[in-house]
Amino acid sequence: MKKTLVKICGLSSPETLLATIAAGADMAGFVFFEKSPRHIDLETARTLGIMAQDRIFRVALTVDARDDALDEIVEALAPDMLQLHGRESAERVTAVKARYGLPVIKAIGVSTAEDVARAGAFRDVADVLLFDAKPAPDAAVPGGAGVAFDWNLLRNISAANWMLSGGLDPENVAGALRLTKAPAVDVSSGVERERGVKDPARIESFVKAVRSL
Repeated sequence: MKKTLVKICGLSSPETLLATIAAGADMAGFVFFEKSPRHIDLETARTLGIMAQDRIFRVALTVDARDDALDEIVEALAPDMLQLHGRESAERVTAVKARYGLPVIKAIGVSTAEDVARAGAFRDVADVLLFDAKPAPDAAVPGGAGVAFDWNLLRNISAANWMLSGGLDPENVAGALRLTKAPAVDVSSGVERERGVKDPARIESFVKAVRSL
């Protein structure tokens, strides 16, 4: 049976990156968005990128970033993949892929079946679709709030490569996977001891819960 991929997002320290690698996660996500409590600067990105090289897949998360910002992030982190978590269009996804020659995850905020259907615009341009809880209109950040959506909306997803995110934690991820049959999961706040600070023990518990299936 194919292994469910696990992405731990919002890593910001050597300790939590090493914990993520030791737990056996497949992807390490790094946030480049100043409004987020998980934002890292370019110097930190360079350090963590070197530590992660050849040990875990590096994903750079940005929100409606311009090319000049993406240039700096790619140079510092040397990511294996880019995650676009804002209001980027299908055309923007295509342009980013062409500019950097890297695969792209496109995040889709979900609260209704219509939101899931909207992902169809990205199916042929994004390498992976990530379904996350749709933020409130006045939210400062587009994700990482620990909020779940109705996972039943994803039971008939036709996309081959997609990830479940939003409100996952070590206690509920197994149930979420049984319901959705998601090929990959992404977690951030669900493995934190406080907002923006990852807990190595919860990272380990989360990965174990996924691997137990």
